[in-house]
Amino acid sequence: MSKYISIVFLLVMMSTYLHANNKREVYQAYISNNMDGWKKVIDDMNLKYTKSHEFRLELVNYQYGYIAWCIGNNKDELAQYYLELAENNLKILENGSINPSMINAYKAAFYGYRIGLNIFQAPFIGPKSVECAELAIKLDSNNPFGYIQYGNSQYYMPSVFGGSKSLAIEYYKKAEKIMEQNREQLINDWNYLSQLTLIAKAYTDIEKYAMAKVYLEKVLKIEPNYLWVKNELYPELLQKMK
Repeated sequence: MSKYISIVFLLVMMSTYLHANNKREVYQAYISNNMDGWKKVIDDMNLKYTKSHEFRLELVNYQYGYIAWCIGNNKDELAQYYLELAENNLKILENGSINPSMINAYKAAFYGYRIGLNIFQAPFIGPKSVECAELAIKLDSNNPFGYIQYGNSQYYMPSVFGGSKSLAIEYYKKAEKIMEQNREQLINDWNYLSQLTLIAKAYTDIEKYAMAKVYLEKVLKIEPNYLWVKNELYPELLQKMK
């Protein structure tokens, strides 16, 4: 019996180590803009034959981040490939009734990605993205990803169709507040830095430069080596404020 307990304990410790290691590697890739490193993490994770629900949900998060980068850098074929992988992983989790709030948050994001890959789909799947984000919040009001995705729907929706960057900021800041309730989880968390950066960019877009500066300085205080903010966003903002 003691031998069995020791083996279970060892497996749990190995799983915890691998999670922490993947999280740290993705975080380092994020702050250094090393997307080849990010891609390697998700490719290695995807090759793992047996995937627990927790492991698969973590993989979806990293795929979610990588796909956004691909779309933002006009790597549409790569984005399409990883989006299909991520959607397959999400379907497995959905069939297992694993964390329905997170499932709907990612579904909202993936609908948004499909619009990013083909803008002509916006009238057909845009409402589905909003509905999934709203459902994610309804299912778990303490899930920051639901607020992030609803904020994204407002941020990217043209104002003539009801989009509002100011409303997006409100939802982004709700997500920020929830994230900060668990400080330990924020260590090496690319999602948190991304969220703060998103708020700063939204404030910049509506020309509230002082608030954008507050958030970019908050980011750099947390992570001084975040290259995108350090070398691009912050200097560009200071130039705008002159």
